[in-house]
Amino acid sequence: MFTETVEVRGHIVDSLILPKVLDEILNYNGGFEILDIQVGKRRTDPSSARIRVEAQSQEDLARILNRIKPHGAEVLEEGEVVLKPALRDGVFPRGFYVTTNCQTSVHVQGRWLEVEPCQMDAGIVVDPQAGRATSARFFGVRRGDMVVVGHQGVRVTPLQRSEARNVFEFMASGVSSEKPKGVIIREVANQLRAARAAGEKVLVVAGPAVVHTGSGPLLVRLIELGYVDLLFSGNALAAHDIEQALFGTSLGIHLEEGIPAREGHEHHIHAINAVREAGGIREAVEAGLLKQGIMRACVVHGVDFVLAGSIRDDGPLPGVITDTVEAQKAMQARLSGVSVALMIASALHSIATGNLLPAKVKTICVDINPAVVTKLVDRGTFQTIGLVTDVEPFFRELLANLTPEP
Repeated sequence: MFTETVEVRGHIVDSLILPKVLDEILNYNGGFEILDIQVGKRRTDPSSARIRVEAQSQEDLARILNRIKPHGAEVLEEGEVVLKPALRDGVFPRGFYVTTNCQTSVHVQGRWLEVEPCQMDAGIVVDPQAGRATSARFFGVRRGDMVVVGHQGVRVTPLQRSEARNVFEFMASGVSSEKPKGVIIREVANQLRAARAAGEKVLVVAGPAVVHTGSGPLLVRLIELGYVDLLFSGNALAAHDIEQALFGTSLGIHLEEGIPAREGHEHHIHAINAVREAGGIREAVEAGLLKQGIMRACVVHGVDFVLAGSIRDDGPLPGVITDTVEAQKAMQARLSGVSVALMIASALHSIATGNLLPAKVKTICVDINPAVVTKLVDRGTFQTIGLVTDVEPFFRELLANLTPEP
């Protein structure tokens, strides 16, 4: 029998950290003995437990330890991280540690270094002389970079429930069309107010369905009220928003009457051409070409935006980033200070953004398709609340909570 002693600390009972650790041990055919447990007497008090982990082989024990570390289980007398050089640009050494979206630290030369930025599915590059540990994706690693290999000397701090319980945390990671939507939307409004009061950022990730469903003016109103600091989207939302601004249609359908416009299938192409002629979205706003719409509201109210393109894009519009690696870099560079993320009717952009967000960012995904929410959670953005509903009633109720009648 092979054994190792680990310790978990924090709010391990009410945050369900201890049960998760024990489940992982059993799921991988291991055994455990709780050597010591100290449970806080009050809700604000932390708890701790020392656990002897048992396995039939050294390989099984290593596999179990790898599974429980993301839940905050630390091997007692943890050694230094193992560092190996990257032999080529864009290639990590074999066995490199893959990050989660939880706060991570590495033990280097007798001290713990926090890994920044916090993002999942990356490696960790360490500069021992500078005392710096950086998460890096494939495009960010260079030959000779010292990369963390294995799990030794890596500490993960799991997301724990806050002392102030709220619906947002209670509902996280669930996907159902039968959730009490009104309760959740009221809590989302509370989180938006709290973020603005604290000087933190609100990120909106939006798909073209926001325009197609006639919800564009509602998002504009949210921007005007100061509850949007950053917008991530693609060419389609911007193109159809501008189509609506210039022609009153989206995908050639009159949004007021709900009927096809004559030659309406050409409208979004003409809209793209008009913006290209103006030199860009900002230039089109400054020239007076765009007098309404989401993109105009972003420019007028100082909302930063990243438009990440795809292979199916028409045009695209000027400013759309067609290189996916460059788009990831642009998105990552703008995430500092984001505390709330609203992901509205967008699958690919929502999942891409979720991969970049720390677990502490409160995330809500609104989509008529429950599979979008499920995919986002399955990819690792476990803090997500999913609302299965159309975007238009969501926006209306959210705005009603943010602008209550006197």
